[in-house]
Amino acid sequence: MAEIPTAAHVRLADVNENVLHSILDIISDGLWDWNANTGYVYRSPGWYNMLGYGAHSLRNTVGTWESVIHPDDLAMVMRHFDDYIHERSSHYRVEYRCLCQDGTHLWIEDRAKVIARNPDGSVARMVGAHRVLHARNPHIEALEQRVAERTRELTEVNAALRRQLEENRRLAETDNLTGAANRHRLEYVLRHECERALRFREPLSLIAMDMDDLKRINDMHGHSCGDLALVTVTQAVRHCIRDVDTLARWGGDEFMLVMPGAHEQDALALAARIRDQLLALPPVGGFTVAMSFGVAQMAAGEPQEHFLQRADRALYCSKSAGKNAISSYQA
Repeated sequence: MAEIPTAAHVRLADVNENVLHSILDIISDGLWDWNANTGYVYRSPGWYNMLGYGAHSLRNTVGTWESVIHPDDLAMVMRHFDDYIHERSSHYRVEYRCLCQDGTHLWIEDRAKVIARNPDGSVARMVGAHRVLHARNPHIEALEQRVAERTRELTEVNAALRRQLEENRRLAETDNLTGAANRHRLEYVLRHECERALRFREPLSLIAMDMDDLKRINDMHGHSCGDLALVTVTQAVRHCIRDVDTLARWGGDEFMLVMPGAHEQDALALAARIRDQLLALPPVGGFTVAMSFGVAQMAAGEPQEHFLQRADRALYCSKSAGKNAISSYQA
């Protein structure tokens, strides 16, 4: 018969947990503890102090970690992380820059170890510690200030160039008519979010949307009226989605909506909200603006192409069922 845990056993487990965190906090500048099954990440007060933030002032998710990694280092860090958690590497140790609360960057060393895995081999729990490599002190800060003063003019010129490059990039990734992301941007976002969902075992949903009656509007009232309908639809959808969602024009009258962190039920509920929002709009060219929706949630380990195909098949089911319908397609 299995032994029933007593109150003493529970207290001992709590003590061991506290001891683990205390030891790591002593020998590092900041520690973290990731429960991969729940997505919760504990970070010690020292971790926050290292970067100049108030203790426990940021969200306890992996997203917080990603947000403080220097953009130029992110791909390299994730490559090391993936190699370790998938056992292609025997250890995890990487150096990179972290964003401090004051806008500066700090070089740190990140070491971690998986301390528990699930029966399928996936990570259940992982703990790690950060150590400052180049601690900030008055001498270093004074040197940085002198260098900054000598390079300010060049920085201003470079800033103007960066703004122009950013505008060029935005234009290259934006649909000219609707202002939504274009197909090129969608392919990048979808690939990135699929990789992220697989890495952190977080949900990811996709809504394929197709405007009803656009061909009839074009035929009866001309393409300018059809264009107005597409712009109207895009604006209405934007009022319903989150900042983290990406709305893209897939082509013609078809759109795609990428929803990081969303389950299928979340996507179905959003599709219903969008449908209601569209039905409340004034008619365009005598037609009620409506869309059909196809919803899919990415399955564990599912290839991106198959995920996209399921959303498209769900949309086909909605179109076959008639206008203004919502369908999902299971893996």
